[in-house]
Amino acid sequence: MLSIIIPTLNEEKYLPKLLESIKEQDFKDYEILVADANSKDETRKIVTNFSRALNIRYINTRNKKGPGLQRNFGVKKSKFNRLLFLDADVVLPDNFLEATLKEIQEKKLSMASCYMKAMSNKRIDKLIHRSVNFFMKINQHRKYPRALGGCLFSSKDIHDKIKGFDESIRLCEDYDYVERANRYGMFRMLRSHPIYVSVRRFEKEGRFNMILKYLAIEIHRIINGPIKKDIFGYHQDGR
Repeated sequence: MLSIIIPTLNEEKYLPKLLESIKEQDFKDYEILVADANSKDETRKIVTNFSRALNIRYINTRNKKGPGLQRNFGVKKSKFNRLLFLDADVVLPDNFLEATLKEIQEKKLSMASCYMKAMSNKRIDKLIHRSVNFFMKINQHRKYPRALGGCLFSSKDIHDKIKGFDESIRLCEDYDYVERANRYGMFRMLRSHPIYVSVRRFEKEGRFNMILKYLAIEIHRIINGPIKKDIFGYHQDGR
């Protein structure tokens, strides 16, 4: 049994692709909670349309927003101990849920994340994502691992012990979550299946600019700790 939690803010363009990929999974013992920050587009209507085919619920955080806050709200409303946090702009490959849950069980993992494949045919996009995958791979055994917030397996037991995501953090709240949770159980990157991720930020802001931004973010976290102010212009809105 699995609770899938998806934070959204104006994700009408990407959310249908994710929900369709969940619908096609062989594993069916799940609930989906779309934790929406009062979207102004068709996000809610999309959830309603998929409710005929999926065990899915729309929950609204009203004017409160932020991936950490919305994920925490989703956990409070969820039914099952095993959690999977997904971003709205990812797509699951075939048999993803069954294969990853099996790997988690076999390796007795408390938390896990997955590698990425860019939804793009451009070499630069593939190279960037391979580089990020390598970075996460070499850090997974360390005291402070890195994880992809767009695909993060956890549990209510762990979530409650660390009091969930730190809602005061504006960016890289997923890194902070895994760093704190790693004290209470084993975290690893999953080998079963990578997850497909959009390159919308690259297309909107430019590849070179995003690479520089990611490097600046990592350096800032190392030197100054968690990012609690909007100093990098990294916004959640899907529009």
